[in-house]
Amino acid sequence: MKSTINPADRSFVSYLPELIEYPDSGIITKVIVKDKNCQHNLLCLAKSAKLEEHISPCNATINVIQGKGILTLEGEEIKLEPGVFVFMKANSPHALQALEKLAFVLTHSEKL
Repeated sequence: MKSTINPADRSFVSYLPELIEYPDSGIITKVIVKDKNCQHNLLCLAKSAKLEEHISPCNATINVIQGKGILTLEGEEIKLEPGVFVFMKANSPHALQALEKLAFVLTHSEKL
């Protein structure tokens, strides 16, 4: 499931905990806002959901809101839990597994 929350043509406030919606399995992605430079997504993963190893042509950040998981970034395992912020440079191989229900903001941006 993918939905856009807000248009990028005006300022706004979103209360992320209110937008979290966990699926029974898999992942729900909500586009919080998108403009010509960035896309901010709220990802909500069911317990045990996985994203297989892949790359993105853009720089990306992860900002964990709720839950726990493991991010494998360039072969290194990173513990995801609330408050963790991760920067991933473009074309970095990464994979993810939710150890419990997991919600985070994923931002894709242009290459630096």
